Amino acid sequence: MQFFSYFVTRVVDEWGTTTYRMTYMGMYAIVTTIVILLLASSIFFGWRKRFEVIQLAFSSMTVSLAYIVSVIRLYRFPMGGSVTLFSMLVLSLIGYWYGLGAGILTGICYGLLQMLLDPYLMTPAQVVTDYVLAFGALGISGFFAGPSRHNLTQAYIAAVCGRFFFSVLSGCLFFSQYAEAAGYSSPLCYSIVYNGTYLGAEALIGVLLIQIPIVKKALDFLERHAKE
Repeated sequence: MQFFSYFVTRVVDEWGTTTYRMTYMGMYAIVTTIVILLLASSIFFGWRKRFEVIQLAFSSMTVSLAYIVSVIRLYRFPMGGSVTLFSMLVLSLIGYWYGLGAGILTGICYGLLQMLLDPYLMTPAQVVTDYVLAFGALGISGFFAGPSRHNLTQAYIAAVCGRFFFSVLSGCLFFSQYAEAAGYSSPLCYSIVYNGTYLGAEALIGVLLIQIPIVKKALDFLERHAKE
């Protein structure tokens, strides 16, 4: 515990729940980890199996852009989670362009950035589930990359479903105490409804956006340059 105290500090939120905040050393550690993961993504999962500066640049820009648009919240739920301006769509592009490994690592980088800038930390297991697994799962779009060339809509829906799975798991394991107060007898039902509401809304908006012809052309243009 003494070791972890260098990276996090204990606080009690407005509901009396014990949470943690990052110390300056913890922030530096997170930033360093993000940089290392982005480099690893490009080195080990580089397009055509070689280090690609272009891939590193696109992955970094994607993480930054996803966070910027995530700040534009169409609706924010009281217990966490919000409908953002296409942040999940932006993140799913890396997996769709560069494959599963690159997509997962880029998603994890974004999750760590969220943990750094908008944290809600309860236990190590909750941190891993909410910030590593849930956002890393957006890289599932990488299953739809490659010669088969499934369309982006399928890749995006699969990515959202991956995040939904881990968000529901987190709700059941770490936020079940709120289910009864919300009128649900089952934490699972509560978590499905709660997470499905905001993730489903953003997924629908993203799917509709992808269908717009000018957006399709813009994404095709970006993909060509991402793979140069």
